[in-house]
Amino acid sequence: MDAKAGVYKVADLKLAREGERLIEWAESRMPVLDALRVKYKKTKPLKGYRIAGCLHVTKETAVLVKAFVDAGARVSWSGCNPLSTNDAVAAALAKSGVSIFAWHGMNVKEFYWCIEQTLKMHPNLTLDDGADLIFTIHNDHPEFAQKYVIGGTEETTTGVHRLRAMAAAGKLNYPVIAVNDAETKWDFDNVYGTGQSTLDGILRSTSVLLAGKNVVVAGYGHCGKGVASRAKGLGSNVIVTEIKPTAALKATLEGHRVMKMDEAAKVGDVFITATGVRDVITARHFESMKDGAIVCNTGHYDCEINIDDLERMAKSKRTIRKDNEEYLLRGGRRIYVLAKGRLVNLAAAEGHPSEVMDMSFANQFMSQLRLAELDKKGKRLANTVHDIPPEQDQEIARVKLSTMKIKVDRLSKEQKRYITDYSSGT
Repeated sequence: MDAKAGVYKVADLKLAREGERLIEWAESRMPVLDALRVKYKKTKPLKGYRIAGCLHVTKETAVLVKAFVDAGARVSWSGCNPLSTNDAVAAALAKSGVSIFAWHGMNVKEFYWCIEQTLKMHPNLTLDDGADLIFTIHNDHPEFAQKYVIGGTEETTTGVHRLRAMAAAGKLNYPVIAVNDAETKWDFDNVYGTGQSTLDGILRSTSVLLAGKNVVVAGYGHCGKGVASRAKGLGSNVIVTEIKPTAALKATLEGHRVMKMDEAAKVGDVFITATGVRDVITARHFESMKDGAIVCNTGHYDCEINIDDLERMAKSKRTIRKDNEEYLLRGGRRIYVLAKGRLVNLAAAEGHPSEVMDMSFANQFMSQLRLAELDKKGKRLANTVHDIPPEQDQEIARVKLSTMKIKVDRLSKEQKRYITDYSSGT
């Protein structure tokens, strides 16, 4: 263990210098979060607070962790997906003194062991991407919610859905802020970040030409919409599968074909799941797919593609190239699964671009700060899932625009009066 580092477990501390360079690159493209870091480095409003984080260990995440540390927090971190950790970034954080437990390629048992390590400091704030940390506290350490934790934040759609269900059942034992539901998060990170990084992961693991191919996108929420838009921009013929009529209608009016997965399976060349629901692609779909079909997932969990079904159907399996496994079926058809069915944008690429994560992580920082400030006043939010304040959304967008040298109009006094004057007519 390095003399400068805290308690940690990473793949190789010798990768730290490479990780430091990656973090420096991300910092140069995250001006909003950097401005917050500089602002609060002097006053240290998080001094005395212990933050346990369970979020993809990327260069952008490292910028967020450094901002927390500069604001006075003690931080302990784990990755929220077995294949999404950048080992060089993890090494750099460990060397800087952050307690971090994450490495690329861990198994499920190791994944939960890492979460357990972050809880040894008895955190009073949690930060989640997928809610695994929150569920670990509730299931294995319920007393933590009473003794230590004052609140948490959640980064992604799947996690928010799980937590809202938990709150509705009266089982959520501390308040959680849904960072994912911020306009400056899901309309940017989810749409533009997921769209670009998902195709990046596909191209890195296949090098195929997407122009002219039938790309099937399962789910037309914010993430699916971004994937479909970017695939269309590269010349693909996009097919969308949906269960929600309004989402299907939106996809249709955007020029995409909409059909059931049973039909799409027969014509698709590349399949991308983005639903947050299990068993989107199963045995009957694999049976219909053409030779050479490429299948991947960009949803948080690896249950959207039923890999077990494919394993049972296959005569053999081999790794054809990095993050790309070829399944040979009876009759000679081949199906290629990318990144073992996990998030292809993080397992086979680098995740979202720094520029969009800038806003998402600024929301994380401000939300953690909000929980701490309430605590200092002896207050606490109700034990449910909370949205971020609208003014926070607009301020982050305003700062982001200013870093891009873009100015927007403001309402005049007369316009403000007109908006609230219900007596005005034609």
